[in-house]
Amino acid sequence: MTASAIRTGPDTSAPSPFRQLLPFWQITLASFLGWFLDAFDQTSLQFTLPDIAKDLGCTLTALGGVLMAQAIGRAIGNTGWGWLSDRYGRRFAFMLGVIWFAVFSAMTGLAHSILFLIVVQFMFGIGFGGEWTASAALLMESVPARTRPMASAIMMSGYEVGYFSANAAQELVLPHYGWRALFFIGLVPALLALFIRIGVKESPVWLRKRAELLDGASPQEKRPRPKFRFDAAAIQAISFMAVLEFQKAAIYTFYPTILRTSHEPALHSIFWPVTLYCIGSLTGKILCGWLAQKFGDLKVMLGALVLIVLTIWPFLNAVSWPALLVSAFVMGGASSGIFALVPHYLSKCFPSETRSFGMGLGYALGSLGQGIASRLIPGMGPTPATLPIAAESLVIGSSLLTAGIAILQPKHLPGAVMEGDEDEQKEGH
Repeated sequence: MTASAIRTGPDTSAPSPFRQLLPFWQITLASFLGWFLDAFDQTSLQFTLPDIAKDLGCTLTALGGVLMAQAIGRAIGNTGWGWLSDRYGRRFAFMLGVIWFAVFSAMTGLAHSILFLIVVQFMFGIGFGGEWTASAALLMESVPARTRPMASAIMMSGYEVGYFSANAAQELVLPHYGWRALFFIGLVPALLALFIRIGVKESPVWLRKRAELLDGASPQEKRPRPKFRFDAAAIQAISFMAVLEFQKAAIYTFYPTILRTSHEPALHSIFWPVTLYCIGSLTGKILCGWLAQKFGDLKVMLGALVLIVLTIWPFLNAVSWPALLVSAFVMGGASSGIFALVPHYLSKCFPSETRSFGMGLGYALGSLGQGIASRLIPGMGPTPATLPIAAESLVIGSSLLTAGIAILQPKHLPGAVMEGDEDEQKEGH
């Protein structure tokens, strides 16, 4: 089977992917929970931007600098944890990332100046990016090849559950206890590290590659260091992520702010639009994971991008309550559905010995793209009337660019067949 066949034409004769993933429930659950907790902590900042601006006496544009600092931290965490994960193991890096982002999320609640907030969110971003990089590589290398699209979708759906939980928390906690309490809750994720330590095994692919690298080497010899290669697959993956993260940031970073400012006084609560967005996102991720097993990543991604372009105007500008809720559901499904395939998509673009670093690098540049969007949008739309227009124009432009990059498929995908996949294919026959 060729790499291109694996990418665009997955096996359609396999039984239910959910049933196939049951023996791997610990790593699937841990990856889901890691992304869920990441999302809760990150989106708590988005929900509280107007409150923080009022409390600290700064503008939304200044808080865009906080989001940019977080994005730079994520980029460092993605690449640094990628190297750490390749060098010392996926599980260790996963645990460290969870503890790191939990501590600095809680410290965000102590911020009394914009400078302190920038520093703490920069440090939070390092753990945020590191946790994703390690857990995504660990999951993709631990489950069978035929289940990876669905495993990828389940992991990434954790973000929507975290987003919804943060939405519910801001509805219940924010009016009574203030914005700082939301971040103190962020210390809870440190408990996930115990579950990872007890219930999650190391990646069999990483263990096999480490054994191969050390085979025949004396204890005095240094461990050989694999070199990262910027081939066509790596360049495309990195470019794709940079633009895709920019697009996603333009869609949802200022969505709660737009709901709270641009739609007043007709809109009295942001709970239901964000809830419908989260339900749509969760539905879209599972649906896209299932469709990708039948039709391949590329077709599903392109279809989702078309829906995004068609839905962005009512999503940010709908004047009627039903149109606002419907567009929130559709936008959530389309924009988040693409991200359901990201771990699977990226894992195929890098060889096993440098997979975590490559996936982290792709997400790192994506984080910078997200940070740039967070700075551009309030700069281009400084008023409640112009903020949605700025977001819409950036979403449409970046969606078209993302589609163009996705269509340019490289001929060779170094990670399309991982170590052990051949044995799995033989067992299947």
